[in-house]
Amino acid sequence: MPKYYEEKEDGGRACVGVKEDLRTCLLEHDCVLKEGKTPKQCLKEGHCKALQHTFFECKRSMLDNRTRFRGRKGY
Repeated sequence: MPKYYEEKEDGGRACVGVKEDLRTCLLEHDCVLKEGKTPKQCLKEGHCKALQHTFFECKRSMLDNRTRFRGRKGY
């Protein structure tokens, strides 16, 4: 379950919580633990796709000029 919305230390960097959740998801997935593949290989196979998309949207929102008014996603 994603934890990016829960209380975490504010490191001043955007998307830290989502990135942590994506990392945790990949490292705890059966693809890595049982099959012995790297997290990068598992990500290419489509595991943890929802968190990958959320992380992408968060990073993309950092480049969007409209975020000055709306705020960054995943922050």
